[in-house]
Amino acid sequence: MGLVAALVAGGGCTGAAVAGDAPATVTQGPPATPGDPVRGEQIYARCLGCHSLEYDRTGPRHCGIVGRRAGTVPGFAYSDALVASGITWSARSLEWFLADPLAAVPGTKMTFAGVPDAAERRDLVAWLVTASADPTRCGPTAP
Repeated sequence: MGLVAALVAGGGCTGAAVAGDAPATVTQGPPATPGDPVRGEQIYARCLGCHSLEYDRTGPRHCGIVGRRAGTVPGFAYSDALVASGITWSARSLEWFLADPLAAVPGTKMTFAGVPDAAERRDLVAWLVTASADPTRCGPTAP
């Protein structure tokens, strides 16, 4: 059983599936086991070649990512696949996507293979959730 099928069977996914079995929405809330945002910041260093909290680079900025619909940062050129994915970013949907972005949303422009280690993913997501909501980093008008 694939990851998306397991999420649907276990009640972790609601809504219709789209291309590549990417869920329309993934249950909101934290991962089953919370991560460590201090370690997550160290893991985020791997993302800095393409992403930043504050501004777009090759990939979109991450400020305000939690609660934002995928593919909606103003002015960023997303793949049609990500725009059509129906994903709303939450701790769980980020953890799901970051496990294998290319399998999660076939056709995404994000060519990174993912973070295969579950503990590292939880840590990274814990940092993203914390840092992307920090007004000292993102300001009150972050997208």
